[in-house]
This record gives sequence, C-alpha cells and structure tokens, in this order.
Amino acid sequence: MAHLPGDRYDQALQGHVRPPGWPDPEPAWRYDLVVVGAGTAGLVTAAGAASLGARVALVERNLMGGDCLNFGCVPSKGILRAARAVHDARNASEFGVAGGEWLVFDFPRAMERMRRLRAGIGAHDSAARFRDTLGVDVFIGEGRFTGRDSLSVNGRRLRFRKAAICTGARASLPPVPGLAEAGCLTNETVFSLTALPPRLLVIGAGPVGCEMAQAFARFGSRVTLVTRGSGLLPREDLDATRLLHDVFVREGITVCLGATTESVRRDGNEIIAAIRTAGEMQEVRVDAILVGTGRLPNVEGLGLEAAGVDFEPGVGVKVDDRLRTTNPGIFAAGDICSRYRFTHAADAQARILIANALFFGRRKASALTIPWCTYTDPEIAHVGMIARDAQEKESQVTTLTVPLSEVDRAVLDGEAEGFARIHLIKGTDRILGATLVAAHAGEMIGEISLAMTNGLGLSAIGKTIHPYPTQAEAVRKLADAYARNRLTPFVKRLFSAWFGWRTG
Repeated sequence: MAHLPGDRYDQALQGHVRPPGWPDPEPAWRYDLVVVGAGTAGLVTAAGAASLGARVALVERNLMGGDCLNFGCVPSKGILRAARAVHDARNASEFGVAGGEWLVFDFPRAMERMRRLRAGIGAHDSAARFRDTLGVDVFIGEGRFTGRDSLSVNGRRLRFRKAAICTGARASLPPVPGLAEAGCLTNETVFSLTALPPRLLVIGAGPVGCEMAQAFARFGSRVTLVTRGSGLLPREDLDATRLLHDVFVREGITVCLGATTESVRRDGNEIIAAIRTAGEMQEVRVDAILVGTGRLPNVEGLGLEAAGVDFEPGVGVKVDDRLRTTNPGIFAAGDICSRYRFTHAADAQARILIANALFFGRRKASALTIPWCTYTDPEIAHVGMIARDAQEKESQVTTLTVPLSEVDRAVLDGEAEGFARIHLIKGTDRILGATLVAAHAGEMIGEISLAMTNGLGLSAIGKTIHPYPTQAEAVRKLADAYARNRLTPFVKRLFSAWFGWRTG
C-alpha cells in the first residue's frame, strides 16, 4: 500500500481518501453495479451510475482518488507551477524586474503548498462524499471476485448484475541491478520529499521523467536525465522533442540519449549509477534517483480467474471495443485496460462503460478522440495522427506549420519558442491530427479536438473569430495557411485576370 508523509495536510487528505476506522455498509441483496477501484475511472463510473438511480457499490483497497489525486496529475502540477514561478522570477530581467538572480527558493514550502492544495481537492473524491452525497456504498478494503457475479471484501459478499474493473496501474522499476536495494523514487514517493536532492538522476524520458527533470532542475537540483531512446518523449513530434531537448540543455539538465543504466549501488549517503552511452561507461554520483520508465496494470489479487475475466499481467484486462471483458457482465475502464493512460481518457471511457453496461449501449472506445499533453515548459500537446505517420503517408496528407514567432501574443509574452502543426487529408480541410508546442499548449489543443470530434474541418476554425492578441491565434493561422494553399497558380491567374478586367 502506498503511504502519505503524515503532516497535517496529508492527514487531512487521508481523512478524505482512506478514513481511519471507515465503517463498511451492510451490503445490498444485489447491486446494479459494483465498481472495483476508486481512481478516476472508478469514481466517474460510480458517480455517474448512482446519479442515474443505479444501486452502486465502490470498492477501494488503497486510496480514493487513485494515482491522479494522490501521486499523479494533482501533486505534479502543483510543483510544476512552483517550478515555473521560480524560473520566471529568475529570468524576469527582460521585463524590467531586477534581482531575480539572487532569489532564494524554499523547497519545503513549495511542497507544503502542494500538499495543502491536494488535501483541499481531495474532498471531491472523498469516501464521505460518495456515501453521503451520491448514495454509493463505499467499501475500503481488498476486493476479490469469488464468481462470475460476486465479489468479497472484508469478509462481506457483494452480488452484482454488472461490475466494472477500474483498478488502474502502478509505477514499475526497470531490471537494473542494485536499483531496488539502493533505493529510488517513483511518482508514488517523489511528492513526499521535504528536502531538495542536490543531485538527481532521472531514468526515463516519458512525460513523468521530462516533467520532473525540468521541475527539479528549476528548483536547483543538478539533474541528469537518462533514456534508452534517441530523443525525449518518443511518442511525440520529432521537431517538438528536439526543441524541448534544446530547452533542457539550456536550463542545465544533462541529457544522456541512447543510454542505459547498467547498475546502481549505494556508497554512504551517495548513490552511484553506472551509465553506458555509445559503448562507453561513466559513473554518475547522485543523492536520489527518480524512475519514470513505465506502468504496470493492477491485476494481482483480484480473483479475475474466478470471474472468467482474461488478462495479461504486464498488459492488463482484455476488453472489446465496448469495454466488455470476457465475462459479458463485467466491464473495465482506465489504465487497467487502455493504452491511453491519462486521467481524461479514463473519464471518457467510464462514461462509455456506464452507457454500455447499464443501458445496453453500443458506444465504442475506438471512436474517442483523445488529446494528451506533457506539461513541460513549453508544453507539448497532441491529438490524432502523429508526425511520422503523416510523413509515411506524405502523398495522402498535407502538413501545415505555424511558428509561434509569427504569433504576436507569444512574442509579447516572451514565449515564441514553439509551433502549431496540423495534418490534413490532402486536398481537404479534414483534420487528421495536430501538435502544439507552446507555454499553454494543453489549453489550446481543445479547439482542435472539438473540431475532430464533431467532424468540423480546419476551415470552421478559420471562420471562428479569435480574440487578439492570444496565443490561440496560432491555430487560426493554420486555417489561414490552408486557405492560402488552396490558391493554386491557376486560381491566382484567374483572380489576376478578373481584377485586371475590373480595372481595365
């Protein structure tokens, strides 16, 4: 079980997400829906089903709110905001602010702020709210299927018409000799720090690794980032990741690409990691290691065999496009069954689950248009087709790019490092995908996701008036670029002839 540090704010959070002495309710004769796991997918499923009048039981063995609230989105964005604040202050001389280079950063206070805000947000996911306000029977304990339509928790038997498996995933450690013995941080422990590590090794260049590497470097840690890949964020546009790499190097992060951590050992208060890069070995001495190399689905201890639910330990629960498992009465949503391991994806899948499990719906998970964002600075947001797919289908795809240096608000904000890029079906304005690299790319990608979800072309965005000056104008400028590209030499000659005739 994951634990919280134990200060007053974490005690307040625990009162919400795992109340000491929580009394289990007397089980109903049969539930319309039993939800196993109270992370994002489970909470949305339970709340939605209960609001529609279903009799719902919610079972959580660890902390209500799951990773998102306790060890993921919420705490990470809290410290990312602190990291951006200190970075902006230190680099404010361009705006006429003097003395930023001498400021002192208080790491314990920033972490305390994060825990205070997390505790406040935790009230929304609390066991008491789900019981008292939403009418859900909340059980805190280990839930295990005992049959195709039953589950046991704390010695009580819950029978159900339908069930939802929403147990999520957890951090996994790479098989590096000595890593576990030397001790390392993951997303489940890094937010419990109360002292800044002077030297930090980050293993993995996915979203967690990149976000935390930049944040701790801005706090003042000497950060080394190691990845097996040839670049950062392997799922993203290469131009975007190259830009981010340049930012990292400029901010003092040592980035080791194509590198592997061969072994780890502890020497007193130091941790020594042997890093192999291009066939050469080097030793890196650090005070802490943060691992962000992957996630494992939580399938253990659920009794899935008894329920007739197929699964793979490293992959998760098997579901069809309607989120049904191999037991037609049991569904799944979120990280336990999806390759899109995002809070908003879990939320969207939970809504599909409710419709399909309780109302004979036929909604498909494959129909979802799912954007994502990595909250580095600048942010990298994406939806739909990725750049390398567009390049492979160059004869069928038109790609348009607008640099932020052409967007007035980005220039005025001092945030002109980035771009907006969109992929269209060649000869049309139908959007296949997009990547935005900007200070607030995550806030901007929604407009493109809306258009894709509702079958609107890029021209519809071009017809939409955007306030000036905003960085979101970058998206409208993509539409302008599309309109200009439609002016072929032949059309331009026709226009020239028309205007020549009008003025002749």
